[in-house]
Amino acid sequence: MEIPGVEVRHVARCTSTNSVLLAEAQESARQGAERPVLLVAAEQTAGRGRRGRRWHGAPGEGLTFSLALRVRRPVRELAALSLVAGVAAASALRACGIARAALKWPNDLMVDGAKLGGILVETRSDRRATLAVIGIGINLRGADALAARLRRRVTAVERYVAPDADALLAAVAAALLEALAAFEARGFEALRGAWEALDAHAGQRVRLRLADGRSLSGVAAGLAEDGALRIRTRAGLRAVHSARLVSARAA
Repeated sequence: MEIPGVEVRHVARCTSTNSVLLAEAQESARQGAERPVLLVAAEQTAGRGRRGRRWHGAPGEGLTFSLALRVRRPVRELAALSLVAGVAAASALRACGIARAALKWPNDLMVDGAKLGGILVETRSDRRATLAVIGIGINLRGADALAARLRRRVTAVERYVAPDADALLAAVAAALLEALAAFEARGFEALRGAWEALDAHAGQRVRLRLADGRSLSGVAAGLAEDGALRIRTRAGLRAVHSARLVSARAA
């Protein structure tokens, strides 16, 4: 696959595509390299998810890749990058035939309440701009075995369409670059409506586990301007910046 202006590399095996690109970033910065890099791995031996969790997937049963590029939006806006990537990935999945692909705040790809994939964004800032490494993992096959291992609902592309990894990669990568260009030009406001249209839990009663361990319950009410999840509680509307959505049901 070729993408104008992007270096595309495929490897059979690596620790983590995010980790590899982050390790390369310092040398690239010294050399003045600014070209985006897309790294695709057939197998990750130490794939990572949000908050240091391990990303599980057997060789050949998932699509895993990372895009590294410079972002020049203010640092305070970069927390929304996982939402930007989510819009791109879910939109591409729908275009590829998975009509009910949706998003779980802040970084999961879902279909009918089961996890199809995830997103991990890591950043490194310097005086010129911020290096953003956006990792995406999508289950292509083997959902039953993965669900038994993780003891949670998991799904895979093969349940909806033929799992063509190359076609899916091309679609997601193109959508990701387009979404990032919109974010670079106009900030997250350019994509907030699209994210809310893909929200798997819009209007549902949800329970969140906050960063400090406390729980918060209320009705999901879209996103704030900075990408925080808005929850309508008995005490009023609250914006949550860091939490894990642990349950949801019809309001």
